[in-house]
Amino acid sequence: MKIITNTASSLNIQEGAQLGINILPVSVSIEGRVLRDYIDISPDEYVKLLRGKEIPSSSQPSIGDIMDLLDDSGEETIMLTVADGLSGEYGSAMAVRNSLQNRDSVYVINSGTLAGPLRYMATAAARLRDQGESAKEIVRQITALAGSSISYVIPSDFRYLRKSGRISHLTSRIGGALHLLPVLTQTEDRKRISFKTVRRTWKSAVETVLAGLRERGVDEGCLISIAYADQRPLAEKVLKQVRESFPRTECEILQLAPSLITHGGPGCIVIQAIHKI
Repeated sequence: MKIITNTASSLNIQEGAQLGINILPVSVSIEGRVLRDYIDISPDEYVKLLRGKEIPSSSQPSIGDIMDLLDDSGEETIMLTVADGLSGEYGSAMAVRNSLQNRDSVYVINSGTLAGPLRYMATAAARLRDQGESAKEIVRQITALAGSSISYVIPSDFRYLRKSGRISHLTSRIGGALHLLPVLTQTEDRKRISFKTVRRTWKSAVETVLAGLRERGVDEGCLISIAYADQRPLAEKVLKQVRESFPRTECEILQLAPSLITHGGPGCIVIQAIHKI
């Protein structure tokens, strides 16, 4: 049974191979160059490249790469995509799937998320496969998880929010001048990341997120992911603050893929939660 996801899960090709997961690369475009996550450039190399450069863009896995993995071989296949609305990957994958003669053996799941929760869903699917579960049972369990993820983003550079259209040019200039920290969250329909509030310090920004997690019922049955672009010491401070509020909840630290750093910018922190199987 084939399990597929992409590098927006913060899984690289080598990690995927060890877990028996096929990883599709997402690409970034910067100054006329197209670079694939983890293949052409690492997260740390990418952040260095961003310094003083134009704000780049990212693109979903190519239709050709998707077609290479979603084929008519008849092998049972489960593909987990980035949230529909945050990426066009789900629509592309469904178009390929629906063109196949053996389409009934191919399952495409809109994860409703990215980064840490998508990583968890993909690795959970691989674990269930290795335990001998059927494709239909895996799809049932993983699809049930898709509605449980929660995502918050704390960027440190307002320019990336301005490029995405989430804030105005004036708000960006004022926020940057005052060294404010914006807090963003995923909308209930999971199709957008929207502006929530601003805070003056990292501690208060994280407290805002923790309050949101508590309101949404995060407990010891969940996994909390703290993902960073290039500031691991900051991520470790955030992890300590999270563990003080959720001492019984499993937590992890991840580094974002280049394609995700494109949207959050250098210095950003992403805090997410998902229910565990």
